Order: sequence, then C-alpha cells, then structure tokens
Amino acid sequence: MKRQTMYLRMITSSLVRRRSRMIVALLAVAIGATILSGLVTIYYDIPRQMGQEFRSYGANMILTPSGGGRITPEDAARAAALIPPENAVGIAPYRYENIKINEQPFIAAGTELEGARGASPYWFVSGRWPEETGEALIGQEVADIIGIGPGGVFTLSGITADGDGFKGEFTVSGVVQTGGAEEAFVFMSLEALGDIAGGGGLDVVECSVSAPQTELEELAERIGAGTPGVTARLVRRVTQSEVTVLSKLQALVYLVTAVVLMLTMICVATTMMAVVAERRREIGLKKALGAPNGEIIREFLGEGLLLGGLGGLLGAILGFVFAHTVSINVFGRPILFKPLLVPVTMLVSIAVTGLSCLLPVRRATDVDPAIVLRGE
Repeated sequence: MKRQTMYLRMITSSLVRRRSRMIVALLAVAIGATILSGLVTIYYDIPRQMGQEFRSYGANMILTPSGGGRITPEDAARAAALIPPENAVGIAPYRYENIKINEQPFIAAGTELEGARGASPYWFVSGRWPEETGEALIGQEVADIIGIGPGGVFTLSGITADGDGFKGEFTVSGVVQTGGAEEAFVFMSLEALGDIAGGGGLDVVECSVSAPQTELEELAERIGAGTPGVTARLVRRVTQSEVTVLSKLQALVYLVTAVVLMLTMICVATTMMAVVAERRREIGLKKALGAPNGEIIREFLGEGLLLGGLGGLLGAILGFVFAHTVSINVFGRPILFKPLLVPVTMLVSIAVTGLSCLLPVRRATDVDPAIVLRGE
C-alpha cells in the first residue's frame, strides 16, 4: 500500500512540476474526450430526435383494407392496439364520402380530429380545429370555390352507398392549408359524418409512429398477421428519407470522432516527447543508479494514464454540455444523459493517452546514462 501511495505521489508531483506542458496535454485529452462524448451522445440520440422531426412530415405507415371494401372500426381498433403507445405520435382513421356544396362536387373526410393533428402536424389551420359536432375544417381550395371562411355556414348533401340521400349544415371553424390534396377536402369528425351519412367503415388509417425502419417493418408484419382485414404498409418516401439522413449523420459522427482522436494522440505524443527531452538527465541519473527500464516505463505511463483519466472525466462532463447545446440549437429539444458514457469516455481517453505515450516511453528507455551525464 505504501509503495502504491508513493508511486501515485511521485507521478502527481512530476505532473505538478511540469504543469505548463501537462496542462496542454490535459486540455488536448479533455477536448478530444468532449468531442467523443458529445458526438457519441448525439449519435445515440439522433434516431429519437430525427424520428420526432420526421413525424412533422406526416404519417409513415398506412393501414388499408385487405381485399377491397372498407376497414371495420373493430379491425382498426385491433390494429391500433398493436402499436406501442409510447411510439404512437398520431393515429388518424379516415372515411371518405362524395358530397356537394352549392352543386360543386367535393369529398368529405371524417376522422378523429386529435389523431389527425398528431399524424399531420404540418397542416396550417387559419382559425381553429373543430370543437363541436356541427363544425368542420375546409381546405383552401374549397374555401376559394365556395367563397367562405372561418365562421361561415354551408350546407352539404350527398348520397350513401345504399342510395339514400343525406344533408347537413356545418359551420367553418378553420381553413386548412397544406399545399397538397388536403386543400380539396372538407374535414369533420367521424361522429359528425356518421350522423348525416349513416354508419360505415373506414377507407384508410394513417399512422405516425416514432420508430426505426426495422421496427416499423416488424410492426407492419405484426399488424398484418394479427388483423386479417387490414394491410399495413410503410410510406417509403418518408421512411427511406429518414434512413438516408440518419446513415449520413452517423457516418459523419464516426469520421469526426476518428479525426479528433487522432489529433488528440498527436498532441499528447508531442507533449510527452518534449517532457522526455527535458528529463533526459533525470532519466540518465535514475538508470545510472540502477533503475530498470520497467520503472521508467511505469512512471511515464502512469503520468500519461492519469492525464487520460482526468481528461476523460472532464471531457465526459463537457461532452454532455456540448451535446445538449447542439440538440437545443438544432432540434429544439433537450438530450438524454447517458451515465454509461462517463466510464466509457474515461476508458477511451486512457487508452488513447496510453497509445500516445508508447513512442515517448521508448525514447526514454533508449537514454544512455553515460552519454547524458557527460552532457552530450
């Protein structure tokens, strides 16, 4: 125990005596560890952050009826129950009916309005979402054709699949702008559409699910197997874009981390080489007094590994601050702290400094005491 205490005191005092150089090496290790810890934190949190960002582009899974017809409410509920609640951003069932307003043909879409808000957050609504049964959203194209806006009242009519006519009066709560086909639709709750057009099945269910593509594919298979009346398919343009962006960002993280670690190794190796050059006379004297090469190696490696541990600990803390700042500025959301990264960062930093010290340690063991003590 005394020997270990003396060894620790010896390498600590050696670092303190050469604190100007050692601070440079410590900062190099800390910066490298900060980048490593920060980028790894971002790397593992990118799928969650990017998944939430991509959910703003709409649904990434569509449920359609198997073999034609419509989806029964029971099958839709059974399929939705297979989606983990923590991954479900929005589930919006849709029922479409042909209608007329002022003798102009349009399509009425009955949906669960809260689910539609979650599955389609990119919709811009001038006004507000419907809150009562007699209220509806109309697309911008519909509003332009019939010349009506929020607060206006319109009457729609249509014919059911059984040949019965229906009619209903609605108040416009808001106008939908999406730049897409939704602007030609009239949106209302499923209950409101059912009250005027009678009961009926669903044409499609749009699901916005926060999960990697592999999990989405497995989920689609489970829904298809567990609900025979429903076919689940992924919206490829959304899921493929997500995979492409994630793979490129993660490759960038790998590249930057590798470059930073290499620069850290070069900086630490250069500093330790300078320390060896300064201590040539001290090393020569120790060897002349009988110190074996093993003692010289343990002393220099001890200094380097202590620097690595301290720099890694400092870098782990600063790395989380760095990752949190990047996440707030880029994604607008806080990042999750991963305690396991602290020991991992310290171990990597110790390994990097250990490798960086190999060449300086070899130079130290090559010192010839006779030549050094003669002043050559």
